[in-house]
Amino acid sequence: MSQHSADILWQRDGQDFVGNRYSRRHTIRFDGGAEWSGSSSPHVVPLPMSDATAVDPEELFVASLSSCHMLWFLSIAASRGFCVERYADSASGRMGRNAAGKTAMTVVTLRPQVQFSGERLPTREQIEAMHHAAHEECFIANSVRADVRCEPVMEDGAPR
Repeated sequence: MSQHSADILWQRDGQDFVGNRYSRRHTIRFDGGAEWSGSSSPHVVPLPMSDATAVDPEELFVASLSSCHMLWFLSIAASRGFCVERYADSASGRMGRNAAGKTAMTVVTLRPQVQFSGERLPTREQIEAMHHAAHEECFIANSVRADVRCEPVMEDGAPR
């Protein structure tokens, strides 16, 4: 199996660490070279100790599920002979208490909207089947305990 990595770097830079007055901003470097600013969510650690402009772990979690689903959907659509012109998702996640009473991401909802082009267009049922297949194949969805939902938005704007 493949291995994936990310390097995380945080430095105190003279801040009052023991007094809990330190920035949670840090650098996230991915194995392909991309670099992002990370932070705790302002919903978890108040400003100014968090940086609202940086990516927080909860956002990364939701984004990884959405991205994985999209990549599988595109692969499945291509293999079935459908041309995807555009794929957009407004994914969201909800924090809550899990069965053990711990704070966790309890629900992630994907809302993909896919536009197709060409002479061969899929039916609503075929689109739903491709989303189901993508969900079943998604490595990230298969790795989490949260209820991961997919609510595709069809080209006509109507939810499934």
